[in-house]
Amino acid sequence: FRLHESPEEEPRILLECDSGVLDAIQKHLKLYKIRRKVNIAPCLDLSLWAVVPRERAGDIANSLTKCADQALVLTPDPRTEVMGWRLITKKGANLSEIIPGSQIGNIQDYHRHRYQQGIPEGVKDLPPGVALPLESNLAYMNGISFTKGCYIGQELTARTHHMGVIRKRLLPVQFSAPPPKDSIPEGAEILTESGKSAGKFRAGGGELGIALLRLANINEPLCLNVAGDKVKLTASIPEWWPKPANK
Repeated sequence: FRLHESPEEEPRILLECDSGVLDAIQKHLKLYKIRRKVNIAPCLDLSLWAVVPRERAGDIANSLTKCADQALVLTPDPRTEVMGWRLITKKGANLSEIIPGSQIGNIQDYHRHRYQQGIPEGVKDLPPGVALPLESNLAYMNGISFTKGCYIGQELTARTHHMGVIRKRLLPVQFSAPPPKDSIPEGAEILTESGKSAGKFRAGGGELGIALLRLANINEPLCLNVAGDKVKLTASIPEWWPKPANK
């Protein structure tokens, strides 16, 4: 999020990241600072909120009150409309004053909504060095530019996007019954009815989750071994994906 509006202002940019890799990201960014006068530091005085509306996301902007100066940033989630808005406030701000009628949920509510929509986020869903941008649907979520660069893997990503076939994608999955908490090992293999590998489970909560699956297998009965038992699950293609989803 850019916080400066004119060239005369000192440039200030907020970067959202997984809190689990905050230190690693700071070190990575400082490697490329060289001698430039850039200050990279965590904003410990700010709070980040996901605003998932009951009504259409566009109506939130009209509901702001005169106390909306407590909202440092209120912007549509850049990934997809179904994720609502991202709100950044000063710590301790009163959310009911910024968005009248709002109800504060918990982090599990937010993750459940993400998993229902098949939205990956953070290093569990997108393990560094393992997750590929196109398989992770980043091209569907404004996460890849095909007109500018440069980044590691850009040539392969662009070539696959324009000429290749993407056989695996991250998809929302639902278990027939919630597996015991923390019972599924990281990267657990998902199998077809015949025992053939269909993909890998990434993360989840309760009966919902997200998995990297072969598109050819998503309409088949699928299962995952949990503590020696086979737990059935189903995969679905999210409604917010571009149509036709032929990549």
